[in-house]
Amino acid sequence: MAIIGLDIGTTGCKAHVFDNTLTLVGSASREYAVDIPNPDWAEQDAEHVWSLAKECLREATKKTNSQGNIDAIGFSVQGEAITPVNENGDAIRATILGMDTRAGAQNKILKEKFGAKSLFRKTGMPIHTSNTLPKLMWIKENEPDIWKDAYQFLLYEDFVIKKMTGKAVISKCLASRTQYYDLQEEDWFSEILDFLALKRKRLAELAQSGTKVGLIKADLADELGLECRPVIGVGGHDQACGALGSGLVEPGLAMVSTGTAEVVEVGIETPALGDTLFKGNMSVYEHTFPGLYVVMTLNQSGGFLLRWFRDTFCEKEIETAVAGQKDAYDLILQDVDTKPSSLMVLPHFFGSGTPYFDTHSKGAILGLTFGTTKREIAKAILEGLTLELRLNLEVLKKGGIDISELRAIGGGAKSNLWLQLKADITGIPVAVPMVTEAAGLGAAILGGTAAGIFDNAAEAIKEYLQIKKTYHPDPENQKLFEERYQIYKKLYPAIKEISFQL
Repeated sequence: MAIIGLDIGTTGCKAHVFDNTLTLVGSASREYAVDIPNPDWAEQDAEHVWSLAKECLREATKKTNSQGNIDAIGFSVQGEAITPVNENGDAIRATILGMDTRAGAQNKILKEKFGAKSLFRKTGMPIHTSNTLPKLMWIKENEPDIWKDAYQFLLYEDFVIKKMTGKAVISKCLASRTQYYDLQEEDWFSEILDFLALKRKRLAELAQSGTKVGLIKADLADELGLECRPVIGVGGHDQACGALGSGLVEPGLAMVSTGTAEVVEVGIETPALGDTLFKGNMSVYEHTFPGLYVVMTLNQSGGFLLRWFRDTFCEKEIETAVAGQKDAYDLILQDVDTKPSSLMVLPHFFGSGTPYFDTHSKGAILGLTFGTTKREIAKAILEGLTLELRLNLEVLKKGGIDISELRAIGGGAKSNLWLQLKADITGIPVAVPMVTEAAGLGAAILGGTAAGIFDNAAEAIKEYLQIKKTYHPDPENQKLFEERYQIYKKLYPAIKEISFQL
């Protein structure tokens, strides 16, 4: 018996194979590009992503000799990305990704028509270019032929489920990140659909995470080399799946996920739609765990910033890593300590995320001298990302959400240095689950629930989740970073006007 958690992120996909005790027995991964045809655009070839996802499934099952005993597949997917498709579910234009910032004009229309606070209280989403709604508006206004010809508009979850089963089904979790989902009614937001003149049949069917859609299509099972037809289960937004996979099944628990973006998610019982979170541009949406909601902070640069630095400036380290089968990031950050660096980085390389949501803000590196090394800049990037994290945690605290422990997942959870920096800079213990690929684990749990392997997700988490290590704040470093944080808070206000002029 085995379950696959298929994780489709912004820059790569992974297929994780788990046994029925949620022990990870094997994985396969592929990277793919984010296309930036214009400065504010971020697009992707969804059919290419699907092709690579199939490669991951084939490799992972072959590697683990599990072709004949895959019982279920669940999904963890990037949010907000929108793909117009034909009746067969094939993409008819490039996917517009969440990090795309082209839709500023559409957001102005939404503010005038509905009001930012009114939309937040109805949908849980602050007005921002990352949302799916303004992207749909942009397509309708700028590509009328695509708007007219599209049979449906799908996100990555319903896109892949359609490929696998022939039915377009989306989790309420992921749907509630689009800004055209009504949190109170738990349904598509009829007033927005009327505004768009968009019929419901052009969107996917809504379902609770962990629901069975059906069996994988027979011809696809053959193509993937599977000797069986696994149950396809409804999954959810990758961050919410990661929250589930890190044990977030009760109110008040929190997760920090460091992948392409860096995100904090905190579980709450009812939607928290007050002024503090509204002003802090936090999003509130349905969790993959029934009966819970999550509040999410967002730094869109996240691990993508470190990857940009690696790919742009560290060719030698990449070559050495490939030759010696090592991790390039380990070579880049080799021998650095946890004390504050002499540099300061504002990690707004794709604009700012929460709490400012300023799409015009730019990244900055301060304190450079002729003595500055690549290693010092890489370390300062980690510090800048983590100082931004603390900024967001303070907004949550002002909104009445206290966090006593962070569960760290994603690629950033593999770095001892970064984990200790998180503890030192935030002053909060950082716990690392045994399986740091928690989004894939959460997806597998949902797949297993859909197939009846688990009665519910909480049962699976409580029985099988293990914490590998907890990083506690170092008092001396915490004091030093407190001083740095007071300076960091002045950085964005000090240079934002200059950024606007660039």
